[in-house]
Amino acid sequence: MIYLGIGCNLPFRLKEKLKNIDIIIKNLSKLVIIKKISNLYLTPSYPDKTKPKFINFCMKVDTKMSAKKLLINLKKIEHKMGRIRKYKNAPRTCDIDILDFKKKIMKTNKLVIPHPQMHLRNFVLYPLNEISPGWKHPVYNRKIDYFIKSLTSKSRLEITRLKKSDIRDL
Repeated sequence: MIYLGIGCNLPFRLKEKLKNIDIIIKNLSKLVIIKKISNLYLTPSYPDKTKPKFINFCMKVDTKMSAKKLLINLKKIEHKMGRIRKYKNAPRTCDIDILDFKKKIMKTNKLVIPHPQMHLRNFVLYPLNEISPGWKHPVYNRKIDYFIKSLTSKSRLEITRLKKSDIRDL
C-alpha cells in the first residue's frame, strides 16, 4: 500500500480550506485508487505557529505508477491548486507527501521514502494510525503506536480531530 499525507493552511478561513480538501481529493481520485481516507485534523502551523492552522489527513491509495512518477503527478496537483513555494514551510493551499510507498526505502535528490520526518509529526501519525493502526515504519521497524507514544504531551494536545458534525455546521 501507499500512504499519502495531505494538508493545507490556505486560505485562512476553515470553510475555504475544506473546499480545497474536496478539490484535492477529487484530483487524487483521478490519479490513484483511493482505499481509505482518515478524518480531518486541525493543527498549528509548523514550525511557525503564528501562521494559519492546517487541516491534515492521510490517505491509503494504490497505483501502478512508480514512486517517482507518482511524485511528479502529486506536484502537478499542488501546482494546479495554486501552491507557490516562496520559502520553506510557507503557508500553502496544498501539500501532498508520499509517506510510505509499498514499504520501499528510497533516497534520491527529489524523493525520500519513507518520508524522513513522518515519525515525528502528530499531524501524520494520528490520521495514519486511524487508517492503518498496524502500520510499521520500514526503516525503524516499529509500529505506529510506538511513535505516537513518543510524541511530547504538548504535541499530543495540540492536534484536534474535526468531527463530521462540526464540518457540516460550517
